[in-house]
Amino acid sequence: MKLGVSLPAVAVLCLAAGCGNDDNKPDGPIPPDTSLSFFVSSATSVNGNLGGLRGADSRCQSLAAAVGAGGKTWRAYLSVERDPDNGNAPTDARSRIGNGPWFNANAVMVARDVNELHTRKGEASVFVDERGRQINGQWSGSPRPVEHDILTGSTADGRLMAGLTCADWTSAATTVTAQVGHSDGLGPGGDSSGTFSSWNSSHTSQNCADTAPRGGAGRIYCSARN
Repeated sequence: MKLGVSLPAVAVLCLAAGCGNDDNKPDGPIPPDTSLSFFVSSATSVNGNLGGLRGADSRCQSLAAAVGAGGKTWRAYLSVERDPDNGNAPTDARSRIGNGPWFNANAVMVARDVNELHTRKGEASVFVDERGRQINGQWSGSPRPVEHDILTGSTADGRLMAGLTCADWTSAATTVTAQVGHSDGLGPGGDSSGTFSSWNSSHTSQNCADTAPRGGAGRIYCSARN
């Protein structure tokens, strides 16, 4: 005669599988991915011809891949009047970049979402390149020359500024211009007033033949959509 209690088959399976054991479940909300998802391009361009949107996107993807972030889909923060991937319709920069949150190469949050991104100001320690390096600007101790003018073709809320996109980023002509933002949010002498503080819509470039005058180097912002 055997002694002991006979357990139902279901109970035996539960004991083996650990039914009701939540030890392996995470506590609280899952933290956001703080890996690189927004940067200023280290690559520069002497003029406004970036090869159009596709060329600019390819530049972002290549730069991200070089620092181990190529598994994400990268897009250039640029507005255009005719987008070949949108039926040649106008496209706003804000509609190309996903929903956030975005983090720079130093795991610092750039913004939680699209609205927060477009209400913040430029900041040298936040708007850095894909390797976490600050962009030459008007901040104290910055190297020269000033290169904080970042091509966007956009208003402060990330929408198209018609006629200010270097012909949709295909022109190096002296007769067209582009809207630029200040990555450090500063103007001459560290002035942070008015549009000097805007990371994406501070002023127009001199022309699209040369991105250097007024403080540029043909850099762009890159954002991970996913």
